[in-house]
Amino acid sequence: MKLWDKGLPTNEKINQFTVGNDRELDLVLAKYDVQATLAHAKMLCKVKLLSDQELVAITKELSELSKQIAEGNFVIEEDFEDVHSKIEFELTKTIGEAGKKIHTARSRNDQVLVAMHLYLKDELQQIKTLVKDLSSTLLNLADTHQDVLLPGYTHLQVAMPSSFGLWFSAYAESFVDDLYMVNAALQIVDQNPLGSAAGYGSSFPIDREFTTQELGFETLKYNVVAAQMSRGKSEKSTAFALSSVAGTLSKLATDVCLYMSQNFNFVSIPSEYTTGSSIMPHKKNPDVFELIRAKCNVIQALPYELTLLTTNLPSGYHRDLQLLKKNLIPAIQDMKASLEMAAYALKHITVNKNILEDPKYEYLFSVDTLNQLVVDGMTFRDAYVKIGKDIEAGTYVPIKDTQHTHIGSINNLGLSYIKAKLSSV
Repeated sequence: MKLWDKGLPTNEKINQFTVGNDRELDLVLAKYDVQATLAHAKMLCKVKLLSDQELVAITKELSELSKQIAEGNFVIEEDFEDVHSKIEFELTKTIGEAGKKIHTARSRNDQVLVAMHLYLKDELQQIKTLVKDLSSTLLNLADTHQDVLLPGYTHLQVAMPSSFGLWFSAYAESFVDDLYMVNAALQIVDQNPLGSAAGYGSSFPIDREFTTQELGFETLKYNVVAAQMSRGKSEKSTAFALSSVAGTLSKLATDVCLYMSQNFNFVSIPSEYTTGSSIMPHKKNPDVFELIRAKCNVIQALPYELTLLTTNLPSGYHRDLQLLKKNLIPAIQDMKASLEMAAYALKHITVNKNILEDPKYEYLFSVDTLNQLVVDGMTFRDAYVKIGKDIEAGTYVPIKDTQHTHIGSINNLGLSYIKAKLSSV
């Protein structure tokens, strides 16, 4: 069954090619299509295109379908092109003529649009919660380990003293930047496109403000052509938000993998969070973080894939847009899983409190030693040259007890300010 079916046969190869794996992906959107269909039915009743009795029948059947979806018993058979045709079929099969009326004043185009907007809004809010949870875990770790020093690196060379407090809270605050991107994507998808039909509105006296309120959208996508053009833009905005989160999480995963290696030996996680080798009994591999990194790197390619897919499309609907779901929906699930696993594993991380006892880290304090000479009256340039010569001559003696007092440094992390930022996003 196809919503556009006029009773004419369709070549099976064409059917397979055009439908693809849409049925599988549409199972994710089913609950949102039910929500939108119910709101649309209420609006049709309000404007007298459905009777009260028909609305009662439609509401009852949609409630049953919603229950099936929640329990995982809803199936889209091969006879159906997509979730929208399946739901309309079930309505018509159960309640008859009223089911045939449900497509009045809408198109499959705005059906897809509104379901996708509702889905993306829901998923972005979940991702936002997961990012905040992970950031809170990082801030707690920063508070717990704020006095444990850690080597800072530039060019992967020993650079200056850092701390676990600085390292953990750096990622927490970096995720705040990513949440700004998530919020921007949320603002874009939190607009109701229902009622734009095929992209040019309807001659029926529909009430689009009603469905906007009924579905809990912040606002309406007023211009019907603009509503249709949001297909692609909403997905791409979401992809850029995912990419931003993934970039930070990938970097964190890489740090953990490095710091867990024997060459660094800065952190460890319990054995149950690692995997072993088939031939090397000593191995404790950070597979969880390696897979987080890999999944996040794939996600970071998604915005550019969607950009190429939608580049140079003129206004109006085009079948190219069907492919937007193909990698976006799995990417969202991978993003959520990666955030959950990172928070889960990091809650059990152990830090090495004696890292700087190794003599190779004495050069971390060259800048602090230089700065002390400046405080004592020497010019910066002369102090720089002196410390450089002392290092070359092997006479350098580090000063390790200096305090970094400015906000955001190892002795003044500003955790309360970062927590306030996180709460405000």
